[in-house]
Amino acid sequence: MTKIISDTYQRIYEIVRMIPEGRVSTYGLIAKSIGEKFSARVVGYALNNAFLEEDIPAHRVVNRNGLLTGKHHFNPSSLMQQLLENEGVEIKDDKVINFKKIIWDPNESH
Repeated sequence: MTKIISDTYQRIYEIVRMIPEGRVSTYGLIAKSIGEKFSARVVGYALNNAFLEEDIPAHRVVNRNGLLTGKHHFNPSSLMQQLLENEGVEIKDDKVINFKKIIWDPNESH
C-alpha cells in the first residue's frame, strides 16, 4: 500500500512542478489529471508531505474557488501568499484575484 501512495504522490509532484510561475492550479484539476479514482483530498495529503521532496511549488495549488486553503501548512502561514505575490499573482482576503484568467489546467496541457 505504501508503494501505491508513494507512486501517486510522485505523480502529483510531477504535475505540480509543471505549474508555470505566476499561475495556479487546483487540487481537483490535479486529481482529475492522475485518474478518476483519486480525489482532491489525496492531492492535499500529498502536498502536506511535499516538504519531504525538493522543488515542489505547492504554493501554486489552491482550492476550486481560488482560496489559499493550504496556507496553514506553510511556516509562517503568510508564506504561501508571499510566494504567489512574488510571482505576480494578486491575492486579496486569501483569494487569488483573476483566478479564472491565471488557472492552469494540467488536463489541457498534456
